[in-house]
Amino acid sequence: MSPITIVEGRRLSLSNLDKVLYPETGTTKGEVLHYCTTTAAPLLAHLHDRPLSFLRYPDGPDGQCFFTKNVPPGTPSWVKTCEVPHSTSGPTRQVLLQDLPSLVWAANLVVELHTPQWRHQEPGLADRLVLDLDPGPPATIVECCTAARWLHDRLAADGLEVHAKTSGSKGLHLLSPLEPTSSERATAYARTLAVEAARALPDLVVHKMTKALRPGKVFIDFSQNAAAKTTAVAYTLRARATPTVSTPVTWDEIADCTEPEQLDFLFGEVADRCARLGDLHAPLLDPDRARPLP
Repeated sequence: MSPITIVEGRRLSLSNLDKVLYPETGTTKGEVLHYCTTTAAPLLAHLHDRPLSFLRYPDGPDGQCFFTKNVPPGTPSWVKTCEVPHSTSGPTRQVLLQDLPSLVWAANLVVELHTPQWRHQEPGLADRLVLDLDPGPPATIVECCTAARWLHDRLAADGLEVHAKTSGSKGLHLLSPLEPTSSERATAYARTLAVEAARALPDLVVHKMTKALRPGKVFIDFSQNAAAKTTAVAYTLRARATPTVSTPVTWDEIADCTEPEQLDFLFGEVADRCARLGDLHAPLLDPDRARPLP
């Protein structure tokens, strides 16, 4: 029998809480659910009104992983959903995680949480810019930090404030709050920045996805600004060997990073960081901080 729990008046059946999802650290599914409840406030704030894509890994990162945008079978009727237009296949329905019971329900599926750069009320109208800095080995997040500092100054010159987080994998995500603009314009601007960065830092940065160009370099992926693309949300757990989290970081931490371990955050560290630093990405949620795309 799966234990039944009541979360804010909603009955939830939670399964396999003792199951080890991350063998390297012995982290169980119960601990994963506990993490989601202790970081629910900032996690829900960044998920709010954004259609969700799930990367499901029910048997841990070494098991089968599959990506889905559609509402999963068996989704409770009280979990909010929205219709999302798709250029090829017509509209689909996707989940919105708007409250704690819905977040706990999703966590019980064992998922990474990914969202687009727009809200469901205005599909394809980006309210933030994202740059995904992905290091090609032997480059690491240390090289990403160097590229990030160049991009920070370049975006600041265009009047945009920049907030950074670890991807929870190997790299960094940079985000800027925008006055709503078309995803096409945001993508074009992001591409321009990536090309400029590759020109300014030719030994460090590439803007093309070609695998042969990437060893030892930082690939600036601008494509996640496209309306159909998604990015791992702040505070989501990742399906990696260890329970890493996509964690907001300060620019001082980026400036001081000399070893990859300095910006590698496991789920047990995140609640303390939030208590100490607050939600470093809260400015992304403040419409008064948004600026027009240049």
